[in-house]
Amino acid sequence: MATAGVAAAATAVATATAAFGNVSLYVGDLEENVNESQLYDLFSQVAQVVSVRVCRDQNKRSSLGYAYVNYANPQDAANAKEILNFTPLNGKPIRIMYSHRDPSIRRSGYANVFIKNLDVSIDNKALQDTFAAFGNVLSCKVALDSTGQSKGYGFVQFENEEAAQNAIQRLNGMLLNDKQVYVGLFVRRQERAHKSVSPKFTNVYVNNLSEMTTDEDLKKVFGRYGTITSAIVVKDSNGKSRCFGFVNFQIADSAAAAVEKLNGTTNGDKVWYVGRAQKRSEREAELKTKFEQERISRYEKLRAANLYLKNLDDSVNDEKLKELFSEFGTITSCKVMLDPNGVSKGSGFVAFSLPEEATRALNEMNGKMIGRKPLYVAVAQRKDERKARLQAHFAQIRAPGAMSPLPSGIPGYHPGPPRLGPQQLYYGQGTPGLMPPQPAGYSFQQQIYPGMRPGGPNFIMPYQIQRQGQPVRPMGGVRRSGNPQQMQQSQGLRYLNNARNGIDPSVVSMMPMSFDASGMPVTPIESPRPGPVPISTLTSALASASPADRTRMLGEQLYPLVESVEPVHVSKVTGMLLEMDQTEVLHLIESPEALKTKVAEAMAVLQEVAARSDVNDKLGSLALNE
Repeated sequence: MATAGVAAAATAVATATAAFGNVSLYVGDLEENVNESQLYDLFSQVAQVVSVRVCRDQNKRSSLGYAYVNYANPQDAANAKEILNFTPLNGKPIRIMYSHRDPSIRRSGYANVFIKNLDVSIDNKALQDTFAAFGNVLSCKVALDSTGQSKGYGFVQFENEEAAQNAIQRLNGMLLNDKQVYVGLFVRRQERAHKSVSPKFTNVYVNNLSEMTTDEDLKKVFGRYGTITSAIVVKDSNGKSRCFGFVNFQIADSAAAAVEKLNGTTNGDKVWYVGRAQKRSEREAELKTKFEQERISRYEKLRAANLYLKNLDDSVNDEKLKELFSEFGTITSCKVMLDPNGVSKGSGFVAFSLPEEATRALNEMNGKMIGRKPLYVAVAQRKDERKARLQAHFAQIRAPGAMSPLPSGIPGYHPGPPRLGPQQLYYGQGTPGLMPPQPAGYSFQQQIYPGMRPGGPNFIMPYQIQRQGQPVRPMGGVRRSGNPQQMQQSQGLRYLNNARNGIDPSVVSMMPMSFDASGMPVTPIESPRPGPVPISTLTSALASASPADRTRMLGEQLYPLVESVEPVHVSKVTGMLLEMDQTEVLHLIESPEALKTKVAEAMAVLQEVAARSDVNDKLGSLALNE
């Protein structure tokens, strides 16, 4: 049905062209610098040109290598095609054919003939002159390489299928310039790629030949199995044998018999490989698949025996690493990762011969102090596996802009825009009983907004610091009139609106405004954030702390570091990083580069979750509308 439809369309186009003529010409194979002026001057020599347009890239404005020339009547267009086809322009012959607005016929390959094994002396004009005897030729082209030399094959498209079949029958297997050519119907690349490899073949590849083997030797050996059309030993530019060649049989059965009998045979001191000749792309795809399978098989076999190490001390090299882990079993490979300057990246790999040995090393060495750093040890994972694990681990985290629950018992987390989560505290204020030490003489006054109940969803626990025995300084010295309760309520609403609108409340004010007895607003004094703790002190404190206290202590140190890298989603990212192993978190606190890398990974996960959430919301909306 599809073939019949294409044939009908071609007949309709041919009929329309014959009845009304075609005044538009397609000019292809243009040299990149050819412009409209040159084409106009050339085609005006035949008749008056109506319009000329060189097709160009929309962004770079460079020529796409083809143009359109329009005449006033069909006869002028026919004369220009006949006279100017294959005329050199800027040293490159142009190719002219009638322009058809419907590209379906050209793309379908209707009446298109493929010719290969052409002599290099045959050009476009010679090919057209040869095939014009069988019918009206719409297009004719010999494929050229980057230097302008023939690749040995070409294409001829006829006006109808009958002319194409006639050319195939008459010319296939004939000699053109003393070379036997193949002529057959053109098959599109997509169709060739989807076709399975035929078990029948005539071309045989021979490898591992002796340097002394000649074409005649191949013909003599392979001639026993059938008629040979060609046999060649491939040579380099100096005429030296490259030790492989090709033998083409006339019959596929003869080629199959030669492969079966000769593959693996010994000739002199060489063992021949004889098999079906493959295209380079096909061979590369086959080898790629084979190597990938071997790599996966090897990885699965040694999966549990390969360990990943991080937070290595700068003094550790390959020899030191092997010495540290050799007591647990036989080490098959050991490597410390280095940057381009040869400096340790602080990570590496150790592979054991048995998974049991790796497990023992992991249990003994993970968290052990090597030099001045606690070592992190884990089973090595491929990048795609690690990414999938992280995505699955954080799949329940909502998209950016929505607040996820924070780990309980961790002070110092800012809810971030656009809305406040339940019972959120500002960084540095802490929770009751966990406040950082304050100077003597300061008292804390808890502020509760009107309409809020302690423990409610919008309950906030800010603190105002006021030196005892001194009056509170009014803000800017301006007295405001009005009900103090209404002003306090208005201030609280403004505070919450800022949070809902995506404005960081900590930037506007660290705490809501409070008022003195006369109704004057007072300037809040921010609680100081706890400073960084030396890593050695922190490690010692963690060793004697409970699990909850460890998380709190790590959170207090990690939060300001994450905030300097990612201030918008700092609470989410910090919570994600605290899910990691303690030694990894310590490494992040100590290494700014490692922290940036992990923050970037966490943000990538959040963005993927957000994108997936947006898609689900849209699908749900469509489902509701339907």
